[in-house]
Amino acid sequence: MLTPYLPYPLLTGGQTRSYNLIKRLSSLGHEITLFSLVKNSNERKYLGELEKYCREIQVFQRPEKPWTLRNILKTGFSLYPFLVIRNWAQGEKAAIGEKIKEKKFDLIHAETFYVMPHIPQTKIPILLVEQTIEYLVYSHYADSHRNLLIKPFLYFDVLKMKYWEKKFWNQANKVAAMSGDDKRIMLSQLPGLDVDIVPNGVDCEFFGKSITKKSTTPVVLYLGNFTWLQNREAVNVLVKKIWPKIRSAIPKAKLWIIGKDAQKFFPELSADDIRVEEVDDVREVYQKATVLVAPIYGGGGTRYKNFEAFASGLPVVTTSIGIGGIDAKDGVHVLVRDRPEEIITAAVDLLKNSDFADKIAINAKQLVKDKFDWNPIAKNLGLIYEKLGGSK
Repeated sequence: MLTPYLPYPLLTGGQTRSYNLIKRLSSLGHEITLFSLVKNSNERKYLGELEKYCREIQVFQRPEKPWTLRNILKTGFSLYPFLVIRNWAQGEKAAIGEKIKEKKFDLIHAETFYVMPHIPQTKIPILLVEQTIEYLVYSHYADSHRNLLIKPFLYFDVLKMKYWEKKFWNQANKVAAMSGDDKRIMLSQLPGLDVDIVPNGVDCEFFGKSITKKSTTPVVLYLGNFTWLQNREAVNVLVKKIWPKIRSAIPKAKLWIIGKDAQKFFPELSADDIRVEEVDDVREVYQKATVLVAPIYGGGGTRYKNFEAFASGLPVVTTSIGIGGIDAKDGVHVLVRDRPEEIITAAVDLLKNSDFADKIAINAKQLVKDKFDWNPIAKNLGLIYEKLGGSK
C-alpha cells in the first residue's frame, strides 16, 4: 500500500481513512507492506502504532513545505502537475522495485493518483483509490485565486493534473471512488472505466462513546482541517454572513472553530463569543456542541465532519455540496440549505427546538451505523482485494 502521508496520528481525513482501513484489513488476515511519505523525521515516532498492523513499513521524505522555489521550478519544467512534484520522494520508486522483486505481492493499493509515479513497471494488479477528484478541487482553487498574474499558471497546472489523473485511472486495473457522485464523474471522463465505491466512513463505536456532557450554552461548531481551502472558505462565510445573525437571534450562543491549524489561519477570530482551537480528542467538541454548521461550496470527496457528527449524535446543517456523496435525506438525517440566510434559519431552528434536533441526530446516527461504519467498508475492500489479486 502506498500513501502520500503517514496514516497516524489521525489529524487529517486521509490519515483517518488509511489508519482505520489498515487496522481492519489486518484483522481480516491481509498482510500489508506500507510505503508512506513524511514531511519530517519527527513523524517516525508514530511508526509503532502502525507496526501493529503492517508486516513492514518504509517511509520516505517529501518536501516539508509545498511552495518552495525548487518545487515551483520543477513543476514549470515538468510534464507533471505541482501535486505530483510536491509529493515526489527520492528513492521510493527504486525501493518499491526492489521489494516487489524480493517478495510476491498479490496487488498494489495506491491511495491517491499522485503516488502512482512511484510504482515501477510491474504486472502486479493495481488498485487506485481516489479520495477526491483532485483536478476539480484545484480548479476551484484556481477559480478562487485573486492574483490575475498567477491564475493562468494555476489553470495550466489544473490541465496537467486532469491529464495525469485520467491517465493513471486508465493505467490501474481497478479504480475506487468515494461516492456514487465521484464514480459518475469518472465514468463521464472515461466511459467503461472499472470503478468500485469504497466510501469514507467512521468508527461508530469510538464516536458513539460518551466522554462528556452537552454544553448548557448553545454552541455552533465548525470542524475541519484548515490546510484545505474549502474549510477556510466555509469559515469565512460562517463568520461574515451567518454567525452574526445567529448570535442576534440567540445572544448567549457561542461559535467554536476547531481543527488542524485553526489558530494559524484564524488568529484574529478569537473573541468572547468565538473559540478557535485545535483539540486532542474531537469527540469532546462534537459531544458538547449543539449543532454543526458547514457552509461548504467547494466540491470534492465526502466530509468526515459529517460522519463524525452523525456518529456523535450532533445534528448538521450544510449545503448540497457539503453533504455530497452521502445518502442522507434533507429533513430526516440532515438539514440541507444552500443560501446563507437559509442556513441561518435552519441552524436557529435546531438551536431553539431540542426535540427536532434530537430527531435529526438520532436518524443520522442510525444512518452511519447502517451504511458508513469502517468495519463493513473494510470487509468490502477486502473482497475487492481478493477479486483483483486472486482469492486464495
